Amino acid sequence: MPRRYGGNPAATGILVIADVMALILILWIAFFLVNANTANDIVSWVRHAADWLSGWSRDMFTIKSDTWRTIVNYGMPAVVYLLIGHAVAGRVNRS
Repeated sequence: MPRRYGGNPAATGILVIADVMALILILWIAFFLVNANTANDIVSWVRHAADWLSGWSRDMFTIKSDTWRTIVNYGMPAVVYLLIGHAVAGRVNRS
């Protein structure tokens, strides 16, 4: 089992990218849940980055609750990026 962020540099890069992508999505979910000010530059940047990262899955499910819709539509791609990124990194690390 490879160490997290250790071993093959390519695998490390893949892990870091996947983790940062998931972190941005999770950060947007947190900002949404606490009603962060979207006029703030950081919050705005995170929102736009999260929108771009989740573009392929947003509105895949029509959920009436804004809270649950945000959690599902941004949380699902975060999980997908983590699963795929870590699977690919593990494969690269073994080769």
